[in-house]
Amino acid sequence: MTVKAVLLDLGLTLTRTASFPEIYRRILARFGVTVSVEDILSAQKATENEFDTAEYSTEVRKEFWTNYNASVIQKLGVKENTVFLASQIDELWWECSHVQLFEDVEPTLGALKAKGLKLGLVSNGFKPDIEHVLGKLDLAKWFDTIVCIDSCNCAKPDKRIFLYALKQLGVKASEAVFVGDSIKYDYEGASAVGIKPFLIDREGKLPKGYDKLASLTDLLAQV
Repeated sequence: MTVKAVLLDLGLTLTRTASFPEIYRRILARFGVTVSVEDILSAQKATENEFDTAEYSTEVRKEFWTNYNASVIQKLGVKENTVFLASQIDELWWECSHVQLFEDVEPTLGALKAKGLKLGLVSNGFKPDIEHVLGKLDLAKWFDTIVCIDSCNCAKPDKRIFLYALKQLGVKASEAVFVGDSIKYDYEGASAVGIKPFLIDREGKLPKGYDKLASLTDLLAQV
């Protein structure tokens, strides 16, 4: 197989933030609501069973996250100002997330570009969020295409978002590889359209039976 393009996920593949529960805790604390990270984690897990992020669209982004956040907050036993708090979590998310690049990202992206490979970002984020993160970290310069939910009104693992990215880069599925951190959304989603997938597993915690990379730099030996 001749690899012509590398597609990459964003969150937990290229970037890291404070954990979901910790970001929630920080924001709620600003409004005098004291809850534990453990309780937030439990509420998050319960809420994920009620909401399918693969089904939301650009048009309902704010409504979706307000409803999602309100559900988490209610499960924490908060009964007052839930809609206000839910909207504030959405508004203040990136301010309180402390987003950073993993150390292996820029050296690897630079080496991939030096090989003459096309690079694409495929994220289940919305354009305003993606633009905020890429701008803050000066990441956009590396990519030949940036694909998010707004691009084709769908999200991973939907085949359409992968096919859209391939079309933007002008390559076939057999000429691309995909690197992400999620088995369902990244690995299985890419595999379903014929793209060779890899899981990034910096901490060695993901299950066996998948093609994994201990560091993003390990990808250089695969392309």
